[in-house]
Amino acid sequence: MKFAHFSHVWGKPGMSPHQRFEELWRELQLCDDLGYDYAFCVEHHFRPDESWMSSPSLFAVGAGQKTKRLRVGPMGYIVPLYHPLRLAEEIALVDQILGGRMELGLVPGINEDYFKPFGLDYSARKSPTLEFVSYLRAAYGEQQPFSFNGEQLHTQSALLAVQPAQRPHPPLWMMSRDPRTLEFCAANGINPGYFLVYPRADAAPRYRVFLDDWAKAGWSHKPNIAYCTAIYVDESDEKALTKASARAARAYEGFLPMPQPGVSFEQRLANHLEKFKGRGEPGATEIFANLFNADYLLENDLVFIGSPDTVARKIKAAAERGVFNTFMGEFNFSDLDEADVLRSIRLFGEHVIPALRDFEPF
Repeated sequence: MKFAHFSHVWGKPGMSPHQRFEELWRELQLCDDLGYDYAFCVEHHFRPDESWMSSPSLFAVGAGQKTKRLRVGPMGYIVPLYHPLRLAEEIALVDQILGGRMELGLVPGINEDYFKPFGLDYSARKSPTLEFVSYLRAAYGEQQPFSFNGEQLHTQSALLAVQPAQRPHPPLWMMSRDPRTLEFCAANGINPGYFLVYPRADAAPRYRVFLDDWAKAGWSHKPNIAYCTAIYVDESDEKALTKASARAARAYEGFLPMPQPGVSFEQRLANHLEKFKGRGEPGATEIFANLFNADYLLENDLVFIGSPDTVARKIKAAAERGVFNTFMGEFNFSDLDEADVLRSIRLFGEHVIPALRDFEPF
């Protein structure tokens, strides 16, 4: 298995963005020392109450300057928010600054509110994201200057000043549970993954199909399939649960619409659940309805909280059921103190990673 530090870079009360990022760099330095494989961030916009991460490139460069071996990157760039040529230039430059340590996540974006201020059409986000994979391969190809004429993306005779250090490009990721996107990922050698709000029982059949498609495509290496959720490790189950169970139940409050005067938490949750009901995903709807219920999260192992032995055992069982071999842990959530976050990262790195490193779920 492989292991990542994953961060929404949640805003914290009483902390400036500068202080929050200094805290983040200390987390990643410790992960680097302890042998974690990756560090990933989101790209979110226009929510000062939620994530303070609107520029994955700056995250990657900042993380790279604070670490020596950790592979870092976005999970992922919201591709439709960028001009494709500008994004191709930026990816190449980031990879060079990192000395070839970049991992490249690409996503279409799940929040319509990110698109409106840019004057972009949320409903047209999917096809340019997928087409950008072919665009990248042209931009980084042997034919320079390059041109690209796709259905959505077009560039004529552009010569990039900088090419990526990794050829033909950094490893690609797309977090998705959509069958057609997973089929695309298998055909194009792209690592997929999913978050805790999608049931592992529903994900497993889709990812087994993905693995069959991956093998049929003839790729010589095994894909990474990621699973991402909140995690807290302490010296004992009792200490961990006391410290983190209630906080884990508020870890993802930022998924809800921004708080508004006169609108209760329950109303915000009900409004958001309507979106899930329209997708025809009853399992995901049930999880989201209980995402702020600590007992539900713990009973269903949707977050991992406990001693190193407990957490290792639970992740192993979840990986087998959910068909994932890369665990992305969100260590810093809610109002956990920095000392607690760093202790959790250290215990995970010193005990959980060695216990699971040689485990192969598929």
